[in-house]
Amino acid sequence: MAIFGDKKKEKKDKVAQKRYAHATVTPQGGAHDIIRAPWFSEKALLGTEKGVYAFAVAPRATKAQIAGAIKEIYNVSPKAVRLVNLPAKAKSLRTRRGIGMRSARAKAYVYLNEGDTIQFA
Repeated sequence: MAIFGDKKKEKKDKVAQKRYAHATVTPQGGAHDIIRAPWFSEKALLGTEKGVYAFAVAPRATKAQIAGAIKEIYNVSPKAVRLVNLPAKAKSLRTRRGIGMRSARAKAYVYLNEGDTIQFA
């Protein structure tokens, strides 16, 4: 007989599975409009070892839409989705004009369940 049980952990796993169960994507390539590309950076590649994948996403996409698109494209259900809005930045152009603006972007971190992976190539 144990004093501390695993019931809370089991309950959290069930909640995570239900969270994005209703996620749906519009037909005819709507998933590819939401998930634009995988995000390849040093930090993102280190995260893949822990089951966290980064994607460039549409700026107005919601967490549920991103989860549905991941389910549709890669056939894995995410445990959690976190969004990051990257602001526009001023960059030097080294021309007569001087300064240009890099556009604002949105990034999503997708957390997968243990044992699930995504193959990009």
